[in-house]
Amino acid sequence: MTHPSTTQLVAGAKAGDTEALGHLLEQYRGFLLMRAHRYMDDRLRRRVDPSDVVQLTFLEAQRDLPGFRGESPAEFGAWLKNILRNNLATAVARHVTTQKRSLKREAGGPPGTADESAGNWIAALPDKLSSPSGQAMRAEAALELIESLHKLPETQAEAIRLRYMEGLTLAEIVERLGKSETAVAGLLKRGLQKLRGILVDPDQSTA
Repeated sequence: MTHPSTTQLVAGAKAGDTEALGHLLEQYRGFLLMRAHRYMDDRLRRRVDPSDVVQLTFLEAQRDLPGFRGESPAEFGAWLKNILRNNLATAVARHVTTQKRSLKREAGGPPGTADESAGNWIAALPDKLSSPSGQAMRAEAALELIESLHKLPETQAEAIRLRYMEGLTLAEIVERLGKSETAVAGLLKRGLQKLRGILVDPDQSTA
């Protein structure tokens, strides 16, 4: 028995063939799971299963399929990736809300420390999740932060992720990265400075 090509499945799904759509979505499950794991840190994965985010993406794809205007497998994959990114951004935004509460409870160091700067930076995200516009703002801001982290040198991005997304203490980061406390503090300070610059000018060099 000859199996339909991915292009044929795209065409069949657009024509209303639910079986074709099911087979088509399954072909992209591994790809979407890989991306979900890439964008979700360990603590967030303990709160939200990446496979659940992928399943939500599939449900939204079924709902919104009439709005898909592409024809090729590549276009369908890009469309799915967009839906996944929005769902991941919403999950991260909600996670950051809980981290903000934790940061605001910390005594912190003296004014001007890296911790204070990062706390203000995270606290700048909109608090309100009650309105669609508020949710959209938080999702957009969270996604921008995630993508900006990938533009930083790896050690700086990892230090920031561990501190402000996983909530590790400075001592725990020192142990995790195998670096001195001074080195980790420097990574956080330089990383935050560079991150703020990227958020102001996304095209700037991160070298």
